[in-house]
Amino acid sequence: MPVTTTVSGDNNTAILKVSGRFDFSIHNDFRKAYKDLGLNGGEYIVDLTNTEYLDSSALGMMLLLKEFAEGTGSKVRITNVNDEVLEILKIASFDKLFVIN
Repeated sequence: MPVTTTVSGDNNTAILKVSGRFDFSIHNDFRKAYKDLGLNGGEYIVDLTNTEYLDSSALGMMLLLKEFAEGTGSKVRITNVNDEVLEILKIASFDKLFVIN
């Protein structure tokens, strides 16, 4: 499965782990991974440890997640990016929109 979700016991943190290619082919899976979790004031962590590639549609999906999260008082953080993915995120100025670590 390209997207797996783990929610903390206090329902305050959700980790969305994307494996393989982060592109339009996983659009529905990515949206389903967060839309019904019900975090309020928590944090969504997009874990890209096993992400080999991302494209502009992945950037759009992360912006939609950010919009959704902010609507519930939550935040989004992007973690565990490799050098290639980090370069793409920086070119798109995502380092100005998200905490990336």
